[in-house]
Amino acid sequence: MRPNETGARDLWAEEEHLFAREGTLRLCGVDEAGAGPLAGAVFAAAVILPRGLVLPGLDDSKRLTERRREALFPLIQEKAVAWAVAWADEREIDEINILNARMLAMERAIAQLDPPAEFALIDGNCGRGISCPHETLVKGDSRSASIAAASILAKVSRDRYMCQMAEQYPEYHFERHKGYPTKLHYEMLARYGPCPIHRKSFLKKFYEQRN
Repeated sequence: MRPNETGARDLWAEEEHLFAREGTLRLCGVDEAGAGPLAGAVFAAAVILPRGLVLPGLDDSKRLTERRREALFPLIQEKAVAWAVAWADEREIDEINILNARMLAMERAIAQLDPPAEFALIDGNCGRGISCPHETLVKGDSRSASIAAASILAKVSRDRYMCQMAEQYPEYHFERHKGYPTKLHYEMLARYGPCPIHRKSFLKKFYEQRN
């Protein structure tokens, strides 16, 4: 993660350089956002970046301000060879559990890439259910340019979705906490009960504490 001549950090991981040298030109990074919230879909993104592209400010989405993520979002879309965003909704999360839903959202994002990826770098340590040849990379969103780009697309897309849900269910203030288990969110749950986008499997502890 060295700075280039512009001062931007080069996040290209050794794995990305290795695959490029071996001739794997369409390598995608994959990441998800929204595994922990009590409500809403889990989002995933897949991004194929041109080899060696360095975007100033590119980093793990969790390290960036909302303003910086929003600024990078269209830039990633413009510069990428291909990108896609997909999700698994709250019903699927309740049916197959959050880990499987995360992997399903990732698989859907990879499948939507055009041109398709030849290989995928998956953030984390699980690649279950991913049909594309792949490798997992722990803390990949802070080590890999393509995964960092995917983390930003997934995070921004999910935040925008939760703001849309806030318009549909204004009493829960989703625009403020994005569905995460904050004090405000629990207060609104106690007052109004769950709405259709709440993950029922995530509310068991909440109801146990109230009984």
